[in-house]
Amino acid sequence: MEPTNPEISVEVPPYLRVHKDGTIERLAGTQVVPAGFDSETNVVSKDILIIPETGVTARLYCPNFTHKNVKLPLVLYFHGGAYCISSPSDPLYHNSLNKLVAEANVVAVSVNYRLAPEHPLPAAYQDSWAAVQWVASHAAPDGEGHENWLMDKVDFSRVFLVGDSAGANIGHYMAVRLHVLSSGQFKVPGLIMVHPYFWGKEPIGVEITDPERKKMVDKWWDFVCPSDKGNDDPLINPFVEEAPDLKGVGCNKVLVTIAEKDILRDRGKLYHKKLVNSGWKGTAEFYETQGEDHVFHIFNPNSDKAKSLIKRIAAFINEQ
Repeated sequence: MEPTNPEISVEVPPYLRVHKDGTIERLAGTQVVPAGFDSETNVVSKDILIIPETGVTARLYCPNFTHKNVKLPLVLYFHGGAYCISSPSDPLYHNSLNKLVAEANVVAVSVNYRLAPEHPLPAAYQDSWAAVQWVASHAAPDGEGHENWLMDKVDFSRVFLVGDSAGANIGHYMAVRLHVLSSGQFKVPGLIMVHPYFWGKEPIGVEITDPERKKMVDKWWDFVCPSDKGNDDPLINPFVEEAPDLKGVGCNKVLVTIAEKDILRDRGKLYHKKLVNSGWKGTAEFYETQGEDHVFHIFNPNSDKAKSLIKRIAAFINEQ
């Protein structure tokens, strides 16, 4: 969208604008809440530095009461926000993670990857992969990990990659790299993608009949990842030839969820279809919420449909 204010050089609605002096003004995802005890869900959280070299932090979550000898699954969570807004301390995400941890009875690590444009892509992917490696470092008997919440409470054979929107995209790209990890005790049986942010130059499905929203989403990727490939960059379009083969997804099962009114919905449908037909050996599940838009469960977490989605995710994690 062309800026209407002469002092603005770039507008990326509804997320941010860049002033001509270089100042970045975020329009959403800037609020923060502290970690701590949540009385509604009986979940406790804390913030820790996980990658000192880049300053990447994470917010850890755990049910407040856990049996001493019982190990829980771990959710490694990547938040959404088009790679340019929000954080684990955003009250919307903090609330959502508390609810997921309570419903699924898991430990969670929510990764505070660096944001564009200050840190252009692929920084978010690099930070997220470093977080995967950091978690894996706790699994080996002689590993370097030393975070007590993970060492004492986590079953490292049940690690799940979970993300919404841009975070779901990140989750996919973490999953296709899992084969390079050599931690014997570290296993990732599942990937959960909530309303995944994939895109492409050529419109499909609802994008064809909604050119204005198509144009808006086109703008997002061009801003966070300037490249000559545009919206057919393999990071945003996993179906182009240069993208990693979907049969390389390193999990036994994948859950793809979409929302009926979401402009991104047909990309999620296509991902599920292509994954199933790729030769991948796992089980792909699909869940659609009728009458809702993109990441509705983050914005309206107490709705019946949001509760149903969280229950579906929890069931996927805990099914044997």
